[in-house]
Amino acid sequence: MAARDLRRRPGQAALLLVAIASATTTLTLGLVLQGAGQKPYQSTRAATAGPDVVLGLAPQPGTTVDPADLRKLVSEPGVTASSGPFPYTEKVVTVGGFSVHAWLQGRDTNTAAVDRPALSAGQWTRPGGVVLEAGFAESIGAGVGDRIDIGGRRFTVSGIAVTAASGPYPKTGFSPIFYGDAKPPLPAPGGDPGPALGAPPPDGFYLGPAGLIWLTEADTRALAGPSTLAYLLNLKLADPAAAPAFAATHIFVTEQAVLAPATWQDLEVINGWVLRNKQFSLMLGSSLLVLVAVASIVVLVGGRMADQVHRVGLLKAVGATPALVAAVLLAEHLAIALAAGGVGLTAGRLLAPLLSDPGAGLLGRAGPPPFTMGTVAVVAAVALGIAALATFVPAIRAARINTIQALAGTVRPPRRNARLIALSARLPVALLLGLRIAARRPRRTWLGVFAVAVAITGIVASLSARANRLVEAAPGVDPRVAMTQGLLVISVMLAVQATVNAICVVWATTLDTRHAAALARALGATPGQVSAGLSAAQLLPALGGALLGVAGGLGLAQVLDDDALAVPPLWQLGAVVLGTALVIVVCTAMPARIGASRPAGEVLRAA
Repeated sequence: MAARDLRRRPGQAALLLVAIASATTTLTLGLVLQGAGQKPYQSTRAATAGPDVVLGLAPQPGTTVDPADLRKLVSEPGVTASSGPFPYTEKVVTVGGFSVHAWLQGRDTNTAAVDRPALSAGQWTRPGGVVLEAGFAESIGAGVGDRIDIGGRRFTVSGIAVTAASGPYPKTGFSPIFYGDAKPPLPAPGGDPGPALGAPPPDGFYLGPAGLIWLTEADTRALAGPSTLAYLLNLKLADPAAAPAFAATHIFVTEQAVLAPATWQDLEVINGWVLRNKQFSLMLGSSLLVLVAVASIVVLVGGRMADQVHRVGLLKAVGATPALVAAVLLAEHLAIALAAGGVGLTAGRLLAPLLSDPGAGLLGRAGPPPFTMGTVAVVAAVALGIAALATFVPAIRAARINTIQALAGTVRPPRRNARLIALSARLPVALLLGLRIAARRPRRTWLGVFAVAVAITGIVASLSARANRLVEAAPGVDPRVAMTQGLLVISVMLAVQATVNAICVVWATTLDTRHAAALARALGATPGQVSAGLSAAQLLPALGGALLGVAGGLGLAQVLDDDALAVPPLWQLGAVVLGTALVIVVCTAMPARIGASRPAGEVLRAA
């Protein structure tokens, strides 16, 4: 019976399929991106003899440091290998017409026991020749043979390389920047805590977005000022897991210097930042999509139940128990949910490689999506849960309908509000009809408001997150902006889900108001007024939901982001609200026109 009913109503089945599949697709993407950034970093770490701990010793403004203080750490217990200390400084680099900050590390050779940057193009440093970190080179559009300006001196790009000993552009940084959980003790009262984030003092370091460039040691020393020449030491430990403990005991800030460590665990987290944020945004988006899907299915199922009251009566008349009736109705939607789960898994598998690129700064790729039985089980459970949650109450309610009432087609009459009737009597005919249609089924109206509000919340939060990424974007192509790929997927899916919900509400309302609309025409309302009334019944709650969604989206973005809220341009927010209205008008225009064109007498006689 369930299969026969699905074949008789393919349009409704398709709406259910799309509603659930959009949620399961986003959920699948979020699940398969978990840990996607770890494999490329570990591949790079193995290929380049990545360090377990990177220690940077930087001078405070107006002072200098001695690399011999770092060399003492090579003999520390647990240290098995080292490279350095290497000199480093920080300067402004000009390339392609724009300027960007970069950390300059002096390395005459890339061969060492620890941290051997792997060339992907060109050759290693030479006097007047520099090597760019691969992610930095890609972001600023520089290649082998290009000329760049560093601190007022011209250099030629001799090579491109990757390393596991630093974060990617624009999150590259060394002492006096601190990474991870290790925190230095506070300096003595009245002491200088070191340079602050932002513009550097004349003899200090800039602590904002920057890339990494390798030069010869002589060129690095020549570019550094007296108080901006620091030193870097790479260490290998007998137990790599002990790196955080080692870092916690080798960190300080004094009036003379700053010793800042970075562990391989810290660097792995930094290199996987973009992918982790994509994964988080997709998991959050899938939660919002589940909520909208439930609202859509509740409306659709409720409409189907009202349309199948007579069929329920026939089933009960031939001996079907209420449990069997409910089981038949549940089986239809659970079958669609399983199909939607399969669609979501397939679509997620196809889309995952497009979102899992770790960037040019790492060797290897994330590999094929890690589809496991756990992923399949979670997606299938969510799909079935959506269908069961949305169908259970309407199915039980339909199964409990009195058999005689069901055969007669008698349904529960809508609620009427005397104050609302009195208020609407003074409105134009179209608004009068629209307000009364919306008031006939208040739960359906509130479900429509809820679905639109949730969808717009997700879309506005995505726009706000993108605006924030663009505000803080580093010069060139900032890899962090790639996080908006996940936000784009969420926005598209939410827009699709909101459209499906609008179609479900319009379909259910059109069925529910056939008799009332025909009666209104019999009493003098024109087909155009009836059609406009049906559109108004959907448009007013949708606009309310859209306004609530704009406020909710900005609030959600503020809660999820530590940075100051970046409000999207007003034209984008206006486009979201007007786009919502346009979708509702388009979705309601055709069904409303078709319903209003049917002769009123024919509808009333059929009722």
